Amino acid sequence: MKKDNAEQRYMGNLLELPPISHDENEEIFEALLPDKGVLIERIISIGQASPENFWYDQERDEWVVVLQGSAKLTWIDGRHLELKPGDWVFIPAHDKHRVEWTSSNPPCIWLAVHGALIED
Repeated sequence: MKKDNAEQRYMGNLLELPPISHDENEEIFEALLPDKGVLIERIISIGQASPENFWYDQERDEWVVVLQGSAKLTWIDGRHLELKPGDWVFIPAHDKHRVEWTSSNPPCIWLAVHGALIED
């Protein structure tokens, strides 16, 4: 992401990849705007998956869309979802889930929004 100092605007291209190390343990997380209660971030995954027996149990809701590549999510209750470009999912806070796999060629590019996104 680039910051235009003259205009104080943030801009970038979500599909433009930074130099990527093909170290499979390195995922890239980029906050696109400062987190003022809602975090908007780009995630670049290159074949990563959640560690064995690890479940995300996030404090905030998450809305995520796959922009490039593909991925598979699994929930602790046994649900599964394969995502391809354009597919999105809303994950309420504390809905335990994990990433089973992500594509490496092409890299999986996610756009994620974290926050108190809906009322209970």
